[in-house]
Parts: sequence; structure tokens; C-alpha cells
Amino acid sequence: MRSILKLLGLVVLGLTVLLGMTATLAVAETPMTKITVHVTDPKDKPVPSASVIIKFVSGHSLLKLGRGTRTEWELRTSQEGSVTLPRIPQGKILIQVIAKGFQTYGENIDISEEQKTVEVQLKPPQAQYTAH
Repeated sequence: MRSILKLLGLVVLGLTVLLGMTATLAVAETPMTKITVHVTDPKDKPVPSASVIIKFVSGHSLLKLGRGTRTEWELRTSQEGSVTLPRIPQGKILIQVIAKGFQTYGENIDISEEQKTVEVQLKPPQAQYTAH
């Protein structure tokens, strides 16, 4: 009986190591991208402190393997109007930019490069109309 339990323990240990190696290899082979978002106003001046929200849309299934992985970021632009994300898996992402005094920007972008700079030019708010 002890030898069967010992053998089962070795099999479980071997499978655990094999699954861990497979997951590590899968994540290591995932192409990654470093993304910078540069936000400007209509006069090409940087927009500081704009909220930049990045959400995974598709092509990021390997990132969901581990616990505590992120599928969304919310950051603020610097005084130069830029924000750089940590390296993320390539695929389709949604970029949203929210800044006081401008229309909200949103676009799905397919990322397939090792490094990508996304230029976002915000528009002034639309005129408000009242219907009577």
C-alpha cells in the first residue's frame, strides 16, 4: 500500500512540474509589447494628468492563466502628456483617454509590434444644444 501511495505521489509531483514548465513556456513564448500613449490637444500641446485606460479586448488569453494578472490599467499622463505601460502581451486593446475640457477618446487598436507609440489628439467638447 505504501509503495502505491509513494508511486502516486511521484506521478502527481511529475505532472505538477510538467504543467508548470508548460505554462512557463507558453507565457515566455507570448509576444510582448511596450506601449506609450502620447496625448495632445488640438494645437499639438501635451495634455498632462489625462486618464488613460487600457483594457484587453482579444488575443490575451495566456495572461489569464495566473492569479493576480491584470487585464486593465488606469494611468495618468505626465507633464509631457505621455504614459508608458509595462510590457503586455500583443493583441487587441481598447484605449480610452479622459481629460477635463475635452471629448472622451476611445479606440480599439491591434498591437503586434515590440514597441508602439499611440498618438492621441483630443478634441474640444461639442457645443450643447437645448430643445424646447
